[in-house]
Amino acid sequence: MTAIDFGARVAVIRWGGLSLRLHVRTVVVSALLLVATLAGALVALCLGDLPLTVPEVFLAFAGQQSGIVQTVVLEWRAPRVLAAVVFGAALGVSGGLFQSLTRNPLASPDIIGLSAGSYTGALIVIIVLGGGTYLVAGGALVGGLIAAALVYLLAYRDGIQGFRLIVVGIGLSAMLGAVSTLLVLRARLEIAMTAAIWGAGSLNRIGWAEALPSVLLIAVVLLVIGGLAAPMRQLELGDDAARALGIRVEPVRLALVLCGVALTAAVTAFAGPIAFVALAAPQIARRLTGSAGTALVPAALLGALILVVSDVVAQHLLPQPLPVGIVTIVVGGGYLVWLLVREARKRP
Repeated sequence: MTAIDFGARVAVIRWGGLSLRLHVRTVVVSALLLVATLAGALVALCLGDLPLTVPEVFLAFAGQQSGIVQTVVLEWRAPRVLAAVVFGAALGVSGGLFQSLTRNPLASPDIIGLSAGSYTGALIVIIVLGGGTYLVAGGALVGGLIAAALVYLLAYRDGIQGFRLIVVGIGLSAMLGAVSTLLVLRARLEIAMTAAIWGAGSLNRIGWAEALPSVLLIAVVLLVIGGLAAPMRQLELGDDAARALGIRVEPVRLALVLCGVALTAAVTAFAGPIAFVALAAPQIARRLTGSAGTALVPAALLGALILVVSDVVAQHLLPQPLPVGIVTIVVGGGYLVWLLVREARKRP
């Protein structure tokens, strides 16, 4: 027997001896974000040099369209749209992890140097080693892990304090940016041009060969994060409170950091550093849901929506197509300015 009781903000679903508590506002916001993301993905599948209607797109997926329409939808547009959805979700969750661990709204892979580390690692493989797709992915992962380790070691003083972590991360990000610029300047012209375009954050080169491995990797990492969601909530109460509740603080924190780095590296390896989605999505989602802590599911859905819409704008609504990272910089940069002004006004 199933019963649903609605409180002011919580719905309790009872089925036999099981009980599930859901925050109504979070569920509603998540559902709306999911619908908006699917609608944005459908628009992206319809737009292009060969405009298509919604029924034509569905018929293409059903295998009932002509060869050219099938190719355009299934081989050219679908992997790009899938990558935009999954990459945006991965960045939203990654930003939510770091903001939860540091309890600071400015903590995201873009700000604390992890994206820069992944980018530098991938550039070394591309320019110095001449590696292929999977070697680049490995280089991005190793670079992100090294950057995370450096930030942690340099910021550690009897624990990790959020403001110190951000300052150290900004400094490391600037240093890695200089290294990346040096690598590009010393590379051959054609490689440097490719690296520069890729470094802006672009989905232009995404096909099924790139989309499927990254989607599988991100899916595995998200499953691991799902298993760590409850301990992460306890960590938001503080280390002492988490220990009192039986949480092994440092192993859980390390596992969450590794998951956040893996998500960032997976996106950077195949699309370049797509900036500010990880910064903006978790905080906007938190304000929409009214959640006391970081809401990872709404953050993932909002990250997916931001990246899908940004890619549509970058490809179809500007005078000429641009890398999607340029649009996300404008959106996320505007949010960052608003956040800094808001935080400054809070201080006496």
